[in-house]
Amino acid sequence: MKTITDKPLSEQNALQKLTALCARGEHCTQEMLDKMQRWGLDEEARTRNMAYLTEHKYVDDKRFTRFFINDKIKYNHWGRRKVEQALWLKRIPKDISDPIFEELGDENFLEALRPVIRRKWETTKAATDYERSMKVIKYALSRGFGFDLIRKCIDELSDTDLDMTEDNF
Repeated sequence: MKTITDKPLSEQNALQKLTALCARGEHCTQEMLDKMQRWGLDEEARTRNMAYLTEHKYVDDKRFTRFFINDKIKYNHWGRRKVEQALWLKRIPKDISDPIFEELGDENFLEALRPVIRRKWETTKAATDYERSMKVIKYALSRGFGFDLIRKCIDELSDTDLDMTEDNF
């Protein structure tokens, strides 16, 4: 961890650290700029290093965004709104992220949402199905999913639950 008494990194040392970091995983422009600022690099050095990183494809915001969106949906089970907020914090422009979201379509979000809804439905305690639905909807909304997708999953779940109870009689 860098302390105030440490002298700032040289431009070349910072570039070496950044290229090594980018070789290990995807990073966006803003993350690299933030690191260089914390390391005490001046504006011109940051600009030169970013130019090098983008020119040599160490940093590519479109590639980063594609991986970020896929990872957050697949592994974190986030909805579109939550992913968009995270990208906004990383200062990824909507003109980069929106086409990627459009390519994905609703089915990818439904695949992520179905197990979330099922687990939450099974573990939520409520006096009525309506109360349980409201709790599950509130939870799924907090995960960034849209109401229309949530409603669709709950309806599918209700249909399968009804099918299972009818089979028992």
